Amino acid sequence: ILFFANAIFFSYFVVALKKNFKVWILKYLLAIYTPLLVGGWIYFSNPEYIKILLGAPVMMLAMIGFIFYNPKVLLMAFFTIVVMFGFLFFHLSRIGSPLQPYDIYLIYTFLGMSMILYYAIIERTKVFFKELVKARSGLAEAKTILEVKVKARTEELEELTESLDQKVKERTHELEEGRKGLLNILEDVAESRQEAEEERNKTLAIITNFTDGLLVFNNQKKLSLINPQAEKFLGIKSNKVIGQTISAMGRMSSLKGLVKLLGKEINPIFRKELGGKDDLVLEVSVLALSREEQIENLVVLHNITREKLVERMKTEFVSITAHQLRTPLSAIKWTLKMLLEEDLGKITEEQREFIGKTYQSNERMISLINDLLNVTRIEEGRYVYNPVLSNITKLVESLIDQCKNEINIRKINLEFKKPKKQLPKVLIDVEKINLAVQNLLDNAIQYNKLEGSIKISLKSNKKEIEFSIEDSGVGIPKKQEKRIFTKFFRAANVMRMDTRGSGLGLFIVKNIIEAHKGRIWFESKEGKGTIFHFTLPVPIYK
Repeated sequence: ILFFANAIFFSYFVVALKKNFKVWILKYLLAIYTPLLVGGWIYFSNPEYIKILLGAPVMMLAMIGFIFYNPKVLLMAFFTIVVMFGFLFFHLSRIGSPLQPYDIYLIYTFLGMSMILYYAIIERTKVFFKELVKARSGLAEAKTILEVKVKARTEELEELTESLDQKVKERTHELEEGRKGLLNILEDVAESRQEAEEERNKTLAIITNFTDGLLVFNNQKKLSLINPQAEKFLGIKSNKVIGQTISAMGRMSSLKGLVKLLGKEINPIFRKELGGKDDLVLEVSVLALSREEQIENLVVLHNITREKLVERMKTEFVSITAHQLRTPLSAIKWTLKMLLEEDLGKITEEQREFIGKTYQSNERMISLINDLLNVTRIEEGRYVYNPVLSNITKLVESLIDQCKNEINIRKINLEFKKPKKQLPKVLIDVEKINLAVQNLLDNAIQYNKLEGSIKISLKSNKKEIEFSIEDSGVGIPKKQEKRIFTKFFRAANVMRMDTRGSGLGLFIVKNIIEAHKGRIWFESKEGKGTIFHFTLPVPIYK
């Protein structure tokens, strides 16, 4: 029983150590049944000591050999048997009595187990040492790699340190330069600030002593500055109006006229007149100032009281003189007309020629006097208009008929482009519009070239009628176009052609057209001709 138990134990133990599960059944059979058959045969066919000394070792040796299939193990088993026999003989010679079979078998069992354990330990130790050597080799390789990486990283850090030091030096140098530059800038700023303060003081001194009144409104339409002259003109104190909006200033009686002229939005205006106390007349202009992306408004009040007084005196003088000259000129006109018509007796042809020239000169003088009187009435606001609904086409045709004789003398080709459809009637003062068209037509004839051309046209839309007259005359110099509608102005090229003329015709025409709520403008090229246009509004009936 003990033998069978040990055999089974050894078999399972060895199979478990080998862990070769594909052949474990074969090894089990070889490890159990083969030793049993061989050892049993020896055990049952020999005497007692042979059974003990040979049968059990043969069974053990066969079992171990078949289990391990390893010559080293067989040698180890053989060495074990030799040791066991040596121990047995030593025991017999020392004690003098043989061992019992049970004791011998226990010895064999102990030796077999020791041998198997010894083999397992050796194998495991070999594996451990192999793994240890492999691990040591891996550690050496890892150490080498790590040393290379550490060296590379160290070199990289050294380079980075050197680069960082260089950058720190450069940055320090830049900061030092920047500090010096900043100190220079601060010095410049201090100088600029001092200069700005000086300029500011100069500007304030100029504003304070400026002969014109100045008011500055910020982008919120609040008064931010007013100079002493403006205070004097408007009769106010700066501490009462600074910071006030234009709307709030409108509630002050002394500022109502100015606020009405400027408007709540402070509209841009140029040289608009504003009346004040004690016949004070101010010329108001508004300028837009851009400062730091903010738009401010500068209001300039220019005192033109003296100019207006002189102009009024001049106008009164012209009016009185014109009236005083008109009466004797009219008497001369009728006397000369009587002489030409021979109401006072027969005259010779030579006398008729001289009297005729005198009559024409007198007519020009009367026309000049009439122009002066018209200008005086316009400036004084006494140019009375009596508007009636009229047909502008018939008015133009009538004026063309009156000028046909002079047109034929100068061999001018006149073309009147009538509208295809009848034009609507317009509300006009027939006498004044007749005078305006007559002046434009006279200029087109007088300053035209010989055998030149004149084109007159009328056209309309729902809002207005437009009159145009184009000539092929001398034109208007580009530099003098802005002065063409001012009083007593005559262009330089016209003065060279004909010294006659007052320079009042276009001034009167412009005022007549604008008094009818119309517009007037022109296009001209010097040496090629001029086109004048004006419009008259079409009345709207509800």
